[in-house]
Amino acid sequence: MGKIEDALEIIKRGTDEILLEEGLIEKLKTNKPLIVKAGFDPTAPDLHLGHTVLINKLRQFQDLGHNIHFLIGDFTGMIGDPTGKNVTRQPLTEEQVLENAKTYKEQVFKILDEDKTTVVFNSQWMGKMDAAELIKLASNQTVARMLERDDFNKRYSSGQPIAIHEFLYPLIQGYDSVALKADIELGGTDQKFNLLMGRELQKSHGQTPQVVLIMPILEGLDGVQKMSKSLNNYIAVSDSPDDMFGKIMSISDELMCRYFELLSFRPMTEINQFKIDIDNGTNPRDIKFILAKEIITRFHDEAAAEKSQQNFIDRFKKGKIPDDIEEFEMRSTDGSLAIAYIIKDAGMTTSTGEAIRMIKQGAVKIDAEKVIDTKLSVENNTTKVYQVGKRKFAKVTII
Repeated sequence: MGKIEDALEIIKRGTDEILLEEGLIEKLKTNKPLIVKAGFDPTAPDLHLGHTVLINKLRQFQDLGHNIHFLIGDFTGMIGDPTGKNVTRQPLTEEQVLENAKTYKEQVFKILDEDKTTVVFNSQWMGKMDAAELIKLASNQTVARMLERDDFNKRYSSGQPIAIHEFLYPLIQGYDSVALKADIELGGTDQKFNLLMGRELQKSHGQTPQVVLIMPILEGLDGVQKMSKSLNNYIAVSDSPDDMFGKIMSISDELMCRYFELLSFRPMTEINQFKIDIDNGTNPRDIKFILAKEIITRFHDEAAAEKSQQNFIDRFKKGKIPDDIEEFEMRSTDGSLAIAYIIKDAGMTTSTGEAIRMIKQGAVKIDAEKVIDTKLSVENNTTKVYQVGKRKFAKVTII
């Protein structure tokens, strides 16, 4: 039983809920490699660290000797999962799905062992299902059961439309578990309804129901809302080492501990010791360095992690401006350009409105001098270094 207890400790780390833990223990007792599945709809080309919470857990199962099925929902992606939304999500085209799926595979194998991972697409079985079979699948559930799902219930109660094809999404995700004969499925807390659907469909198909492992949603850099590209509080897997390092260093000390638990592969004993060290006077910055370097090594390499740490120290502790900042030429027709337009056109803010807000917050500098005048204009024939926040720099020549 010792080995099972050790495996359980690893599996339960960071989980929100296991349904059902007794079933998990029974499966582990067989001492056979289990089929562990997680599905990802390729709705966008870039993954962020929030997505990797599930992938990290897959890697832990992989290290325990189990069979990992990384499922790309190319079929379901063309339906559009409404999870967490109060409106119908626009389906993707087949071309968009395939292009995004290609990028997904490139990114996930920075975590998973490619040789020990089976990548599957649910179009492999759903694309062969005819209309009669799909109708038979739909007969497994009632409309009342579907309306128990929180987002459907809210939309129905508020009179917002629900398209019929949206009811098919949880059924198809559940059927993926039938097709793969999954022993365990992983998903986020927003996927609970769909994950449990897999258990129900497996029972109706005479299979032993899968164990459902529900993982928490990772908070973004603000420490409040979930990590999301649309909220601009994310760390992309494809971020440069310097950007990744700077973003990690910007998180709160409290959030750092959560990131360690969900994103690090270090033993919990070591992570708990970090907390004790901080309580005993260790600078949290030094512990955050450890986290940043581990994550950057994973997605880049150790040399890049070392260099990004040194760049961070040089920039923020010695006041240096990085050497490899982007350079821009901007043309003015009236002898000068407004500061808000300069930093927006250099890609340092998403709009002039955001640029003005950043100036008002004291987050904008020109040649290391803080700017406080939102109406400031910079004359032609000048080259200056512009800074927004702690991490964004650009060298701009106005001609």
